[in-house]
Amino acid sequence: MTKDIQLPPAVVATDISVRYRQRGSVPAAHAIDGVTFTIERGQTLAVLGESGSGKSTLARILAAQNDLDASDSPRITGGELRVLGTPIRRIGAHKRARLRGRIGYVPQGAGGLLVPHLTAGESIAEPIFARDRKFNQHRAGMIVATLIDAVRLPMLTMNKYPYELSAGQRQRVAIARALVLEPDLLVADDPTSGVDVTARPAIIEIIHELQNDLDFSAFVVTSNLHEVENLSRRVMIMCRGEVVGRGDIDEVLANPQHPYVETLARTRDLDRVPEAASVDI
Repeated sequence: MTKDIQLPPAVVATDISVRYRQRGSVPAAHAIDGVTFTIERGQTLAVLGESGSGKSTLARILAAQNDLDASDSPRITGGELRVLGTPIRRIGAHKRARLRGRIGYVPQGAGGLLVPHLTAGESIAEPIFARDRKFNQHRAGMIVATLIDAVRLPMLTMNKYPYELSAGQRQRVAIARALVLEPDLLVADDPTSGVDVTARPAIIEIIHELQNDLDFSAFVVTSNLHEVENLSRRVMIMCRGEVVGRGDIDEVLANPQHPYVETLARTRDLDRVPEAASVDI
């Protein structure tokens, strides 16, 4: 009788530090300083922080999107990081390319990065044919149609170009594209950025539902506390490159250990006050 194979966590970050190289007169800058966390298989970690907190840099690193030869690319300068069992601090180009095939990446403003001359269906299918040029087109079409339905878009969307879609629709196409290769890990950097406020809850709900259905692990960056609460109980709060709160969202906000977390907790409490109540600020 064979034992089930125990897969390692999706992400294990141990005291990692990340910095950008010096560029001309611009000195080298630390983006992340001593960050430690783990994402188990099938779990979602919501990452909350204001602009400049380092959360987008961390997303880029996790998605193996950093190019060690590029001057403007972030580099891990301390600690260790394993993504899907692969150590990536000194990863070579070949292993990085293979790892990227197992990660779905939704960069900030992804909907605005869709190729203008490709239809939504072609954009979603593109990663399939980039991996296998001989992939059956009918089967690819079925995969795309399934994803279009999963992100709650009409089937007619497949034949539309980006300029014919709303920002929210383009963002849903970008999410579908990121999931078309059935990745083990989804890294989504502020997936509601640039989307009308009325459409944002639906995008967060879609990611949450797809994660439950497809059982991938997820690292989702946001700057909105309400989005975190609708996405995952597990939260990591960042401020100026450091982790200032981590764990169950209720416990973290109930016992803030940093001024930024205290501000978030007060904001949450105020938002929960009934409209008819009087608040003395």
